[in-house]
Amino acid sequence: LIIMSRLQSWPEPIIRVHELSESGIKKIPENFVKLLSDRPSEMTTLSSSHVHNIPLIDLENLKSSDESIRDETMEIISKACREWGFFQVVNHGVSHELMANARGVWREFFHLRLDEKQKFANSPITYEGYGSRLGVVQGAKLDWCDYFFLHYLPEKLKDENKWPSLPISCRQIIGEYGQEVMKLCERLTKILSINLGLNENYLHTKFGGDNERGACLRVNFYPKCPQPDLTLGLSPHSDPGGMTLLLPDTDVAGLQVRHGDDWITVKPVPNAFIVNMGDQIQVLSNAIYKSIEHRVIVNSAKERISLAFFYNPGGDILIKPANELVTEDRSVLYLPMTFNEYRAFIRTKGPCGKSQVESLKSPR
Repeated sequence: LIIMSRLQSWPEPIIRVHELSESGIKKIPENFVKLLSDRPSEMTTLSSSHVHNIPLIDLENLKSSDESIRDETMEIISKACREWGFFQVVNHGVSHELMANARGVWREFFHLRLDEKQKFANSPITYEGYGSRLGVVQGAKLDWCDYFFLHYLPEKLKDENKWPSLPISCRQIIGEYGQEVMKLCERLTKILSINLGLNENYLHTKFGGDNERGACLRVNFYPKCPQPDLTLGLSPHSDPGGMTLLLPDTDVAGLQVRHGDDWITVKPVPNAFIVNMGDQIQVLSNAIYKSIEHRVIVNSAKERISLAFFYNPGGDILIKPANELVTEDRSVLYLPMTFNEYRAFIRTKGPCGKSQVESLKSPR
């Protein structure tokens, strides 16, 4: 963390991927070409029929007067968290119009002139703003993605002046979107807590409650790529925080989820959010819920945009397995660590897929 704080600028000149894509190049630069073992297979990049659906949950069923329907829905969610770490939700209470508007203003932002976007360029200090790389290692293999990262919570980190001022409606829509998605996160953490056999407010409290919990947004823009079989939009990783709500593009698949030995390409359902468990929920649940490795592929025909809303514990809160989930048959699997310590830990180690949370396992 100390090393990171000293880095006032990126180690190399920043390459804006959208500008590369728009330049008409036929071959991608070498620093975007992944190692042979890390490249997506030809089948996953070229075949639109090779897509699957992760579990789909209709949250309206939880309001049913039929107890069996409510119980069945809770069980589907529980099974998805245990076996997939991912599921999609519909009838979730967030306005479909707001979802479309949020996607729309961000697409407009990424299509602004470069000098307008550059006003919000980020640095390695906080990553907040307009960016095109995550790591600070010189010579690293880069992802085919531009992004914008911003904070919602805690309030002391929220600074709307760092949010895009164009399009004109952008800041208002970003604010409304954050409020509505936050409500959905609160609802989902209650469901997850109950399914673990805990008090419904357990995860909300462990995240720090209303005053200390964290929330941030990373909007990913994946431009068209002339050689999608050689690179990735986002390298394999598990999300380090608590829970992620992803608003995907309406008709462009790109997210791939590790399921067993396979990479499953997720087919977006209209007006659905994709929900996935983060590393902190895996720790809190003592690995009953799984934080699963995922990545993003790109294609040569269409650009893609997605909004990843991260709902996290407060940075200084100690995260460890729930006492109620530690038994004679299931001992404590993880050492206690604050979320800030964990983020520093994985920054030091660098991206390493699922091994980042597995390396925290308590010695037997």
